[in-house]
Amino acid sequence: MVRRIDVTGTGGVRLAAWEFGDPPKTVPGSEGVAGAGDSPAVLLLHGLMGRASHWASTARWLCERHRAVALDQRGHGQSDKPPQAAYTREAYVDDAEAALEQLGLAPVVLIGHAMGALTAWQLAAKRPDLVRGLIICDMRASALGAASQREWDEWFRSWPLPFATIADVRKWFGEDDPWVERPNAARGEFYAEVMHESADGWRPVFEPEQMLRTRETWVYDAHWDELAQVRCPALVVRGLDGELGRAEAQEMVRVLPLGRYAEVSDAGHLVHYDQPSAWRGAIEPFLESLG
Repeated sequence: MVRRIDVTGTGGVRLAAWEFGDPPKTVPGSEGVAGAGDSPAVLLLHGLMGRASHWASTARWLCERHRAVALDQRGHGQSDKPPQAAYTREAYVDDAEAALEQLGLAPVVLIGHAMGALTAWQLAAKRPDLVRGLIICDMRASALGAASQREWDEWFRSWPLPFATIADVRKWFGEDDPWVERPNAARGEFYAEVMHESADGWRPVFEPEQMLRTRETWVYDAHWDELAQVRCPALVVRGLDGELGRAEAQEMVRVLPLGRYAEVSDAGHLVHYDQPSAWRGAIEPFLESLG
């Protein structure tokens, strides 16, 4: 079962939230869920250019014990993409806060990938009363700088839009993209999920200009101070070949008051999508410790 729930974000932006499985049954006369004791709800936040459906595999096994909801963040997926809306850090954090309150999920476990992980730890720092646990997947706390933003701008310009077929999307992002070091079918599938068929071919469901506007609100700053303000248990997960290096990941664990560390081998940046079984093995013990 996949169920869409509309949420109103900051500034009135309409956001699409998704449940990819039936919530656990409640135990008569108790506040818990059957077989799960006091298992908290989970909110899943995708990364830049991602969408809620990228969490489908994770959300489905989470639903065995937790109420699990994935959010299409503003400018992404089936949520609104108003050209004049704010695409700031504050807007993304406020949207996630609004989703928690409107869906009745708090106190929640936040699971975020890349940009979604930054949103998650910023929300955990801002509203500790709403967050019971935090999982950070392959997101750096260090400033990335102007050179990184220029590289992304050039990368977007290199996309051969429109793609003639969805197979061309899979092949370009999985094999031909100059950022691909070796063929990666999962990466091709990941980007195929964020394309839609238009009159002249296949194009992204997001506006690349909005993605750059979104990204420029965090790449010039470091985010260690906010990380240090997270008071709940937190797990930092990196792919062995991801964007978050081991030294920085371990420093993030040190800075987090209740930080823990996990590493997934044979995985790149798209840890949860590339290696779903190993990803589950990395985060499930942490989730069980919260229950």
